[in-house]
Formats: sequence, structure tokens, C-alpha cells
Amino acid sequence: MGFTKNSPALTRRSFLAATVVASGASLAHGRQRDYGQGAPPVRYPEPDVVVLDKRFGRYKLGNAAVQRLHTGMRWAEGPAWNNVGRYLVWSDVAEDTKYRWLADDGRVSVFQTPSNHSNGNTFDFQGRLISCEHATHRVVRREHNGTLTVLAEQWQGKPLNAPNDVVAHPDGSVWFTDPGYGSLYEGGAKILSIKEAVYRIDGRTGRMEMVTDAVFKPNGLCFSPDYKRLYVAETGSSHYPQAPRSIMAFEVDGERLRGGKEFASMKMTVGGKEVAGVADGIRADVDGNIWAGCGWVGPGYDGVHVFAPEGERIGQILLPEICSNLCFGGPARNRLFMTASQSLYSLYVETQGAHIA
Repeated sequence: MGFTKNSPALTRRSFLAATVVASGASLAHGRQRDYGQGAPPVRYPEPDVVVLDKRFGRYKLGNAAVQRLHTGMRWAEGPAWNNVGRYLVWSDVAEDTKYRWLADDGRVSVFQTPSNHSNGNTFDFQGRLISCEHATHRVVRREHNGTLTVLAEQWQGKPLNAPNDVVAHPDGSVWFTDPGYGSLYEGGAKILSIKEAVYRIDGRTGRMEMVTDAVFKPNGLCFSPDYKRLYVAETGSSHYPQAPRSIMAFEVDGERLRGGKEFASMKMTVGGKEVAGVADGIRADVDGNIWAGCGWVGPGYDGVHVFAPEGERIGQILLPEICSNLCFGGPARNRLFMTASQSLYSLYVETQGAHIA
């Protein structure tokens, strides 16, 4: 998701909600948490991993803390884990740069600049990096020799708005969203050229098809563990007052989608008040739970929300910043990496990401 003047963070409703939410991150501490170098360690169990339902208790490790791995970005997005290289790639959309975090020593370096204001990233099943570029209005794949292959840049003769998030399917296809976010300094769409939609690129023919335009502004997306369902984060409330604040679910029927219904509502009660932010990036674990980067409300809400396969909110990871996106990584895929506004965070969890890509 990108910055826009109509972002939900700037509405009167969101501003008022943020001011009434009691406490910040480290709810149990009753104080703002210090993530800086040399800060006091967190006493286990991690107080910012909140069990809302006993079903989430099994996923909370007793000796794991939320760690800030890097900070100083303007808008961090699109984390993607490479298990061969043991590194994480993510985007600073606003600063036109991709970064790389190395697992062996925690070193952060520039991976690509300029990045064409890349947003979402993923690795396909051949280990190639696929990125959504705002400035060029396209989806590209970085080949093993370093060259770029353009996978998508237009629909029915018109340029894409600003591709946002992307996932790979084991059949070789690539699925992505084009909600039209991307402000002037991100090089994205200022005026929509086409209707916001979700697309599929066939892995054999390269043919691109629209799979749904029933979501106001489709943002993050992920498959269920068995690839029979596609989840899509609805962030249309940034521009369309009638848009729901929810995560939608579609049934995957080969190359197409069927149905489309609300999987989870982003409304919840915090500090005695009902508030509703939005979900951005989403990923599934092996048990079918959906982990969503959420925000635009304030402390007690912003961070990661975890939903059971039936759609009930069962847990939270509270962060001091809006969480844009996330992915599972590490050699065992049991480390959750979270891009949150200006920082990159991680947390070991007692589950694994459902997919390698």
C-alpha cells in the first residue's frame, strides 16, 4: 500500500480513533517500548504478542521477542525471503530502493537502487525475484543472470495503475493486485487508467487475465495452504467510503476465481472503543491461519492481526508503527518478518509459512 492524501490515516474517523486508543506498544509495560541499540531486554513471555483466543496460544513461543532489525526507511514494504541465499529483500517504496538483510550477521545493504519505486516482492518456485514497480506500472522478474523480464505492464492496451503485491503459484503462474496506490514521489498512478483489479499471469504462455475486479482496492493477497482459496485485503476505504474494511476470500477454480465473500472484518474493540483499520499484506501459515499487517488506527491496534481459518481474530503482535506487510522466512520458515512504516521487525513463532514463495 502506498501513501495517498486520502489514506485512511488522514480521515477524521481514523484520527479520532487513534487519539482514544489507550496505551501503546508494550501494553503490559504501560510505557512506550525502547527498541534502540542497548535497550533493556524484554522479559519473557513477550508482552506484545497478545493471545486473544486460546487457539493462538500454541503459536506464541515463550522465549521469543519482537526485534527491530533495521530502521530509517520512509515507507517499508514487500518483504520476501530467499532461503538459498539466507537473506531478506524488502522495498523502501518512497526512497526508490530495495534493501537486503543477511541472516548470517544481520548486515543490511542496498540491493537495488533505483528500484522504480518497487512495492511488493516475492520469489517464485525457481528462486527468481518478482517485483511490483510503481514508477513503470509493471510487474518484473529478475532472472538468475540479473536481467529483467517484464511480466505485465498493460491491460487491454492501457497501462497498469501501480501494481502493488504479488504471489507465485506452483503451476508457474503469478498473481498480483493493481489497486492504484502510489503518490507522485512513488511514481505511481495519480489518476487511474483502468479499474482496480486482481490479475493472473500464466506461467506457460505469459497471457495475463483479470481474475476479479469485485474488490474496491485489492491490496495484499495470499493463497490458502492448499491453493484452493485466494485471500485479498480490501483497502478501498481510503478512497471509497462504502468499501468494507475487511479481508475477502475467493475460491480458486483453475485459472479463475469464484464467489467472493468477507473472510474477516478489521473492526475490533480497543480501549473500550470500536475501531477499524485496514489489512495490507497477508500471508498464510501451514495451519491455514492468516497473518495480516494492519494499521491506520494507533497503539493497541497497529501491528499484525492473526485470524483462524474460520475468520476469527485470535491473536495480535503489537508494533509501534503501522505494519504494511510481512512474510515467513528463516531456514525453517518459522521467523515472521514485518515491514512497518520506517522499520523492519522479526519474531520467531511456533508455526511455519504455508508456502516457499
